[in-house]
Amino acid sequence: MDIETDMLDPALVERFVAIVGERHALTDPADIAPHLIERRGLWSGGRSSLVLKPGSTAEVSRILKLATETGTPIVPQGGNTGLVGGQMPDATGREVILSTARLNRIREIDLSSNTATVEAGVVLQVLQEEAAKNDRLFPLALGSQGSCQIGGNLSSNAGGIGALAYGVARDLCLGLEVVLPTGEIFDDLRKLKKDNTGYDLKDLFIGAEGTLGVITAAVVKLYPKPKGRELAWVGLGSPVDALRLFELANDKAGTALTMFELIERTPLDFVLRHFPVHRPPLAEPHPWNVMLEISSGRSAEDARALIEDILETAFESDYVNDATIAQNETQQQVLRQMREDMSDAQRHEGSSIKHDISVPVAAIPEFIARAALAVQEIVPGARVVCFGHMGDGNLHYNIAQPVGFSAEEYLGHYRAMNDAVHAIVRSLGGSFSAEHGIGRMKREELLATQSPVATDLMRRVKTAFDPAGIMNPGKVI
Repeated sequence: MDIETDMLDPALVERFVAIVGERHALTDPADIAPHLIERRGLWSGGRSSLVLKPGSTAEVSRILKLATETGTPIVPQGGNTGLVGGQMPDATGREVILSTARLNRIREIDLSSNTATVEAGVVLQVLQEEAAKNDRLFPLALGSQGSCQIGGNLSSNAGGIGALAYGVARDLCLGLEVVLPTGEIFDDLRKLKKDNTGYDLKDLFIGAEGTLGVITAAVVKLYPKPKGRELAWVGLGSPVDALRLFELANDKAGTALTMFELIERTPLDFVLRHFPVHRPPLAEPHPWNVMLEISSGRSAEDARALIEDILETAFESDYVNDATIAQNETQQQVLRQMREDMSDAQRHEGSSIKHDISVPVAAIPEFIARAALAVQEIVPGARVVCFGHMGDGNLHYNIAQPVGFSAEEYLGHYRAMNDAVHAIVRSLGGSFSAEHGIGRMKREELLATQSPVATDLMRRVKTAFDPAGIMNPGKVI
């Protein structure tokens, strides 16, 4: 194999390549290039001379053992759908990318325990479809589910639209298999829902963004597939009305309330403008909208009756202006796709300053009101693009550049806008990183705003697990 690189010692590259075989090691810049590009294009300066694609946990172990012995930094990468740079190498060219793409087996579907044992490279949608074939539901649902991988979902503690009823990735995981930086294998692939034998070590790796080890497999929860699902699109006058609707739906439906998405008019207008396939869901536009889903384990009729009861009560109480219920699964999918297309629609409106925040659900109206004032003080005319998972307190609060501004002029206010919005979030007891992680983007803000005790504890954990400092350096902590 002819290897030419001025970034890593060729002899060391050969040692790494020998572990996975030449077919599964990328050294040609053209082959490596897709691994250096991420969705937002914010981390385009990364370089690497080697991408390794191990096909087994044993190969991952050998890679990390060699990396620790030689002080070679490793950047784990799954589906490369992250939004904060956690999967990107730095500009030195010395960091080796470890792709989990070949660790893609579904090892077991256990219907009695309602679990699936899957490798880290299994694509989320593949697991969803396999669960459905077995009359089960894997409820983690993301816009990137056609390419993101389970290992990355767990490493970033992904959220998504199903978090209201089923929790985030951490809540869906019962056991892990992780390769430590030393090459040791932590095998904790257990299916137990009750286990109080000491520290819950798996939770250290979930949300750690590959800084403590490489997740190679997991046991995840499955749920009985709902017998009926109903989806409604609701038009309202304000976030206060949306909160009242959420409280009503939560009281009436309980765990049957499986989605509650809040959508301001602007992101809906953007989708209708730039995606002609979509049509307005209601006859007249409304300042705010909610996409509401009810799932029943009993029957389709039960789900329908429950969602109709919720909407009728809301209409009688006069805080819902209009609503429509999808008549079939195709219409439901159209509405879901409209919601998913809101992120891409923003690209057509110029530059955007994005915030992935969470606050207590009851504080959402106050956050929206205060943040709107703060945004206009910094950049008059800036357009608020607010949508997200109101049911669990997570909003994507994005600010599109004003009409007539250049991107360069607008993005000069990035830091001031972030600081103002995140200050409001902290005052309400919220988080500036709800579901996208820390990565490279939010590392400095994390260190500047969390307590010194928390920072010290995180550093102690990092040092204990990764004394050589090879795992995803420069990310999180």
